[in-house]
Amino acid sequence: MHRALFNSLALSAAAVASLTVCGPLQAEEWQVPAEKGALQQVLQQAQAGDILRLAPGKHEGPVVLDKPLTLSGAGKAGIAGNGSGSVVTINAPDSVVEGLELTGSGLSQDTLDAGVKLTKTAHRAIVRDNRILDNLTGVDVHGARNATVSNNLIEGRQDLRMNERGNGIYVWNAPDLLAEFNTIRYGRDGIFVNTSPKDTFRNNRFEDLRFAVHYMHGNNGVIENNVSEGNDIGYALMFSDRLKVRNNVSLGDRNHGLMLNYANHAEISGNQVEGGGEKCLFMYNANKNTVTDNSFEGCPIGVHFTAGSANNAFKGNAFIGNKTQVKYVGSRQLDWSTDGRGNYWSDHPAFDMNGDGIADTAYRPNDMVDQVLWTQPSAKLLVGSPAVQLLRWTQSQFPALLPGGIVDNAPLMHPPVRATPNSGVQG
Repeated sequence: MHRALFNSLALSAAAVASLTVCGPLQAEEWQVPAEKGALQQVLQQAQAGDILRLAPGKHEGPVVLDKPLTLSGAGKAGIAGNGSGSVVTINAPDSVVEGLELTGSGLSQDTLDAGVKLTKTAHRAIVRDNRILDNLTGVDVHGARNATVSNNLIEGRQDLRMNERGNGIYVWNAPDLLAEFNTIRYGRDGIFVNTSPKDTFRNNRFEDLRFAVHYMHGNNGVIENNVSEGNDIGYALMFSDRLKVRNNVSLGDRNHGLMLNYANHAEISGNQVEGGGEKCLFMYNANKNTVTDNSFEGCPIGVHFTAGSANNAFKGNAFIGNKTQVKYVGSRQLDWSTDGRGNYWSDHPAFDMNGDGIADTAYRPNDMVDQVLWTQPSAKLLVGSPAVQLLRWTQSQFPALLPGGIVDNAPLMHPPVRATPNSGVQG
């Protein structure tokens, strides 16, 4: 049954409605012209399940979806907010916002003004193929379950200082969120998780941010096949258990590529960190994690391992060209090999007489002099002295003198070969 497109407002004759079938119910398609008041009028007239096809041009916001609707712009339409609140707020489940340019949110950190806000009743909502530009927060997923945020370009406010900006995607209590194939830049954090389990972030690209992924109190999450380039920290994983962090890339991040802070029982595998400004991997009180088949290359410190981190298993990693491969201060003896297979160390001058790919001698990244220098930085003045050189030689001849620390009893002769992970597709 055909419904009138507009009531007492006499809008353009181009706004003609046509009927389509959507599942078991009839859903109407509304052709919405880019005219003042048109979008708001159609939102009042439309029924659950209807599709609103926005004509090319700018449409007035802000917009609130209180019933399940699809807003579609086919990549040619946009919605401009009025500088207050969020541009599009979704309260209804199963809603879709796609193919739109969204701009003009407010700047309130208290209400997390966003290009798109998904409230706690917006379960299964989809935000895809949009250009979400110059808002405080890109997408705020605030309590919605099973939502999807995919293939969007999200750019924050470059006229604000980094700490004044919002996050590209803010996630709170949104279990089973899928965020994939997004490009996020110029915000504070690319994806910031605050208390949300079972989320998946994959194939995204992050640029010019504080943290690419900032994960706090979010257990059982998956972070895979993402690329972080030129951020302060690539992947900051904090106060979370049982994360799967696989096949991600960190290129030239200014501080750390990967950081684990009170993160436990995680699977850290197949990641590539290259050219970090301080540390490829920083582990602070991180316990019972498996760190396998990663590449840590060209950082001042390959791995900084501290604050009581225990029972972590390292195997199949490649430590290449780091100024200091491992920084560890402690009295415990930690073997970084598992089941007869250790890691590759680019500075290990070893032989492999039987050709099994395992070096014939163990590798120790640190000695007593290293630990003295870390605990007493002023001792660096003595590095070139004969006494220090004699101490290093003595330790090499009498291993019993070596302090506790990292030892790899089965170092690899060659770095493992790895595939290159995917990245986000928006640009």
